[in-house]
Formats: sequence, structure tokens, C-alpha cells
Amino acid sequence: MATKKLNVAFIGTGIMGAPIAGHILDAGYPLTVFNRTKSKAEGLLAKGAVWADSPSAAAEGADVVFTMVGYPADVEEIYLSGTGLLACAKEGAYLIDLTTSAPELARDIAGAAEVCGKHAFDCPVTGGEGGAIAGTLTAIVGATERDIEPVRELLETFTSKIFCFGGAGKGQAAKLSNQVALASSMVGMADALSFAQQNDLDVEQVREMICSGTGSTGAMATLAPKALDGDFKPGFLVEHFLKDLGLALSVAEEKELALPGADTAFTLYDMLEAIGGARMGTQAITLLYQEEADAVAAGLDWSLYTAAHAHDDECGCGCGHDHECGCGHDHEDEHECQCGHNHGEDHECCGGHGHGHDEGHECRCGGHHEE
Repeated sequence: MATKKLNVAFIGTGIMGAPIAGHILDAGYPLTVFNRTKSKAEGLLAKGAVWADSPSAAAEGADVVFTMVGYPADVEEIYLSGTGLLACAKEGAYLIDLTTSAPELARDIAGAAEVCGKHAFDCPVTGGEGGAIAGTLTAIVGATERDIEPVRELLETFTSKIFCFGGAGKGQAAKLSNQVALASSMVGMADALSFAQQNDLDVEQVREMICSGTGSTGAMATLAPKALDGDFKPGFLVEHFLKDLGLALSVAEEKELALPGADTAFTLYDMLEAIGGARMGTQAITLLYQEEADAVAAGLDWSLYTAAHAHDDECGCGCGHDHECGCGHDHEDEHECQCGHNHGEDHECCGGHGHGHDEGHECRCGGHHEE
């Protein structure tokens, strides 16, 4: 006799959420979905998913509820508000957050869930849009192997690897470790491509050479080709990566830990977001190394950065950290940025942890996200 499939709800059907939910649906699980923008769930509805008008309505009667939203503020609202999942999900339900969020928030949610007779654990994933589409994501779980046993088969519908780190919030901390490693890889990729270009080398040949040796990274192997082809469509959004780095740097600051690689990457991605690159893929970091005309052709606008930081005296970020450009070049007057190019006398570095940006430029580690 076949085992009855768990009833599943999925909240957040964006770039990665939709294909993940699709794998769950394809595996035969009854699926109810909610997304703030309904059109992003149309493909799932066409395949048999049921629409709900709110997260609480989606969770009603579900054995397992997945959430994959943008920012910790969204996670907090969906789980902990008066009409949130902890209040509305049925007793014994599993609440699994796939969002990359704050470890402390994950601990709070897990603790509150147990009091309510429910089970919650953080389960951020890595692998990007490609991994979500292929069903080969890596799950990074803030729980034990025993904790996830009742839902392991469900998790395996969209993953190829599952790592359990033993306790609430530890999945988030491990995912942030991954993002710290990726941060330096992205900067290294952009640095190397620019260096090769400026030395009049065949950049694609250089990339292939690097990928054949110890300098190889996932960024160089999978994202560099897109950048070289001028493809900046998102597999992972700049604004989400900036959020992740902000979370990692915030945790590091609490522990008095220096992360110079992540700090440099935050500087560059913060700049990229400020000039209009928030909704581009992370490979768009390479545009910061190009001539202004190339950036404009890709849809970026350096004047946005100038306007946002015009009233700052020195470094435009307003974060209170003492940081200078590491590139060793003179960028006209006292302008010192990370990219090594001159973008006009008013274009200034926006480094640091990003907590306390000037008016109109919000920190990306906890703000609200429109799916």
C-alpha cells in the first residue's frame, strides 16, 4: 500500500522558489502556493498547484510549509506576526525556511515553534537558479539528521546533498560561511578578468587556463563565461547577495572578527546596487571594471551613485568604518574605490558593513523585499 504523500505549502515562488516548488509538485506531493506577485506562480498553477490568498491560508492543513522569501524582515513577519505561520499552521507541522536569513532569527523561530507544538528549522540552500532548475541544490540544515528524517524524502526532491549542522541557526551560519567564500571568489574572478584584459590577453583562454588549475572557482567556471558574453541576467540577484554579505559581516562584527574579503566584496556590490545593478546577476560585478560606456550600455548609471553620496565628505557609505581602496590607483582628487577605474571626481567608495548608509540608501541585510 502506497504511503500517503504529505500536504505541502510553498510561500515565495521567485527565481529559485518556483523551480523548487515545481520539483515538489512533480514528485506527486499535493501543493498549495502563495506569492506576493501571483503571476510568478502561474507556471505552478498550470501544473496543478493550488493558489492561496495569504501565507496563513497556504499553511492551513499543510503537513510541511516551505518559505523562500527575500529578507529577514519578511521571514519574521511570515512566521511571528499575529497571523503568521506559528499561529496558523496545524499542530505537528514542519516549517522549513529556505531563505538565507539571520541565525538569531532562526533560533527564535525554532524555539517558538516547539512551544506551539510545531517543528521549525532553517534550511538555506546553495546552487543558484541553475541548481534549483536541475533539482541539485545543496541543503544546509540547522537541525540534526534525526530531526529531518520525517521530511528527508521531500527535501531530496530538489537537492543532491543535505548537510545537517545540528541546531537551530547553524544552517544559516553555515550558509553565510559559503557566501563569505563566494564573496572573495567573485572579486577574484572580476580582478583576474580585468587583469587579463588590460594585458591584452585572450580573456577566455585565460579563464580556461585558470579553471584547469588551483585558481579555479565556481565563479570562474560558471559565472565568468556569462560576464564575458555580456549576459547579466540573474541566477542570483545582486541585492540578495548584498543582503547575505551584510548578514555575514554583521555576525562577524558581533564576534569581533575581521573578514577583509567579504568586506571588499560588500563595497563593490553596494556600489553596483547604487548605480542600478540590484536586479542583475552577481556576475555584473565585472561591469565595475569596465569603461563607463560599457556600464551604461548594460543599463547602469554612475550619476545615481554620485547623487546618492554627494553630501558625504569622504567615503560615501556613512557606516563609520575607516576603510580605503585597496587597488593602489589614484582616482582623481581623493576618490578611492575598489575597482581601479576613474568614474568622475564625485564617484566615491561605499565600503564597510553598510549599517548606517546615508538617506535613501538602505542596508541590505534586513530590509523588505518584494518578490
